[in-house]
Amino acid sequence: MTDKKISFIGLGRMGANMARHLKDSGYTIASVYDVSKELTSSIAEELSATAASTTAEAIEAADIVFTVVTDDAAMRSIFTCKGLGNAAGRLFINCATLSPHAHTSAANAAATAGAETLEAAMASSIPQARSGSLYLMIGGKEAVFETYKPLLQDLSSDLEYIGPVGSAAKVKALVNMVMNINTAALAEGLGLGDALGLDLEKLTKVFSKTGANSRVLETDAEDMLIRDHDCFFSAAHAAKDSGIANALAAENDVSVPLSQATEAQYQKLIASGKGELDKSAVAELTFKGRNES
Repeated sequence: MTDKKISFIGLGRMGANMARHLKDSGYTIASVYDVSKELTSSIAEELSATAASTTAEAIEAADIVFTVVTDDAAMRSIFTCKGLGNAAGRLFINCATLSPHAHTSAANAAATAGAETLEAAMASSIPQARSGSLYLMIGGKEAVFETYKPLLQDLSSDLEYIGPVGSAAKVKALVNMVMNINTAALAEGLGLGDALGLDLEKLTKVFSKTGANSRVLETDAEDMLIRDHDCFFSAAHAAKDSGIANALAAENDVSVPLSQATEAQYQKLIASGKGELDKSAVAELTFKGRNES
């Protein structure tokens, strides 16, 4: 599989580190593209790749194209006649957390152009992208997945085939919905504990031994306490992803008041200019004295 030429479209925290890992694993990164020309040039130089000036250039340079973009609109801009260019025979591996409709629309456009697609939804963060230990949820044709499984395994410590295109996006929306609710709930619990004058180190220890335990407690509690919100997963992305889940709930006539309240909290962070902080910054809204205007 290392004989295949690879391009990356989207060079943010995840895309750039995935590209670095594949380069270190013996793959040829033929071309890279990002809406930031400065970032494109920098990553291209680092990886000895061509700095593409358009998505079509990046696509034409490779056999396999990874897309790791910010939102549905960015995805749509790639999967147009102009954006795709000569895509026939290529495989697109679309990794961003987007609406299921965005993934199915991209797959349909790629098929029309003679290309294949897989979803590779990621339930991990920047260190795992760099080390090749992502947890991947795959959507698309199972035969295509089996063909390219060795490449996906080089990026992951574990992966799960979910089903047809769009299905991985649905699962990822629910993963992030629950994660974001847990994060907001932890921020409220710690904020209230602080207001009650409790020892927050002891409180987090008790949480870890009881039904209040969660993965988010492990990853975010300390950051909430010491106000270290360097970004691994931004508040803006949390708001976007909760919004995707909430839209799916509305489409299926399911009430999700906790998820709606969580999205509202993250929207408050964005409105206060803190959208690019880590999602742990939701604690800035729940600790007394932190959010005074």
